[in-house]
Amino acid sequence: VQLEESGGQSVQSGGSLRLSCTGSREIFNFYVMGWFRQAPGKQHEVVARISRVGNTNYEDPVKGRFTISRDDAKNTIYLQMNDLKPEDTAVYYCNALSFLSSEMPRFPWGQGTQVTVSE
Repeated sequence: VQLEESGGQSVQSGGSLRLSCTGSREIFNFYVMGWFRQAPGKQHEVVARISRVGNTNYEDPVKGRFTISRDDAKNTIYLQMNDLKPEDTAVYYCNALSFLSSEMPRFPWGQGTQVTVSE
């Protein structure tokens, strides 16, 4: 199992970024996919999820600002992040989930991608 995240960088508050995550077809075909983040000194937290048929949900801190999407032909999910805030600073990871309500990842973490938001 290999998941590879990309797209993170340093931006100013109010800016936008789009993260990408690619993985094996087996993962994308059989699981809900999600974006997680880990801020310094904190545990991983899920921020957005997308089902195999495109249903989505978001945690309150990112609701209305982040959009998760998927391109099954490319085995890729995306996280469009708008109106970024300093509290969004974290390493972002993707992973599979069992259900749209799940919070626990199914597989080991990839290397993640760093997002840093400055004032």
